[in-house]
Amino acid sequence: MQKVYLDNAATTPIRQEVIAEMISVMQSDYGNPSSTHSIGRSAKAVIETSRKTIAKYLHCNAQEIIFTSSATEATNWILRSAVKDFGVKRIITSKQEHHATLYTVQALQEEFGIQIDFLKTLPDGSLDYNQLSDFLSADIKTIVSLMHVNNETGVVHNLEKIGVLCHQNKALFHCDTVQSIGKTELDLQQLPIDFLVASAHKFHGPKGIGFAFVRKNLVLQPMFFGGEQEKGWRAGTESVHQIAGMAKALQLSYDNLANERDYITDLKNYCFDRLSEAFPAVKQNGTDTFYNILNVLLPFSPEKTTMILFNLDMKGIAVSRGSACQSGSIKPSHVLAEMLSEEDLKKPSLRISFSHFNTKTEIDYLVKVLKEI
Repeated sequence: MQKVYLDNAATTPIRQEVIAEMISVMQSDYGNPSSTHSIGRSAKAVIETSRKTIAKYLHCNAQEIIFTSSATEATNWILRSAVKDFGVKRIITSKQEHHATLYTVQALQEEFGIQIDFLKTLPDGSLDYNQLSDFLSADIKTIVSLMHVNNETGVVHNLEKIGVLCHQNKALFHCDTVQSIGKTELDLQQLPIDFLVASAHKFHGPKGIGFAFVRKNLVLQPMFFGGEQEKGWRAGTESVHQIAGMAKALQLSYDNLANERDYITDLKNYCFDRLSEAFPAVKQNGTDTFYNILNVLLPFSPEKTTMILFNLDMKGIAVSRGSACQSGSIKPSHVLAEMLSEEDLKKPSLRISFSHFNTKTEIDYLVKVLKEI
């Protein structure tokens, strides 16, 4: 049976060069980075070289990069510290954020009684920036937490506009860039972002490792305690091989960005064209979407909705109806619920997400199987 993986927004295959880099580090740099002997210092050098590599591609200071287990951990840490340590009394976000943000915000509201303001999502998936400006005009210590690229629809939000509005109103800006890091250029010298989070497995790196960008002069307090790793901000012996793998994955992503972006853009356009030929009533959910994510509303009967992923999986095709973190849920996507009518929510929407490993032959197979369904 043919195997087709079109769920790259959930996670990506690891590049072979990244695997080779991690194996090399595990074999040669196995020391504890906190040890003072030469074997420990060698492992520490791998970490600091990786930190500099990541900083180079993001145009920031290496000391502004803090390694974490994931973007989820980094988001929890940043938002919690903003409330506990920076005196933030309000969080502005949207209901289409990843649950790492939404559930953290909910917990902080329950624990500290902070104010939560949700931005309106427009029918095309974009945010109401006029409402953001109105919210920010209130004189209250605020952090704005908004993603760059929506993980379900691929809708792209304007980081420059959001950041400028935040800084004009003395608000902090935390950005979930999980879907965009490694896939588009981000210049943190120019972008008015205070905090940024990312996970390696979204750009062909290993799972279980990510990082936070924390703008210099913004001093967070540790979320947990132990050793003095990561400037004392994140205790625990560093996973040297995963950090090295993440840096290698980011380097390869940016070194190959121009060619791979063009290739994937062409794949996405080809996919929508083929779907439109097969199902003329197909609609794309969201406009101004990122080049590797296509979320489509299929003109199928509601009865087929619950079984469509099962039928595709039986044919060897991996796609999703939304975030992998919610794949066990029978509830409609919380993102699409903000955009679609109740009638359209009953129909199947698929998130098809691409990488440079995909081919047009695979897309032809997807369309063929959907026609059979």
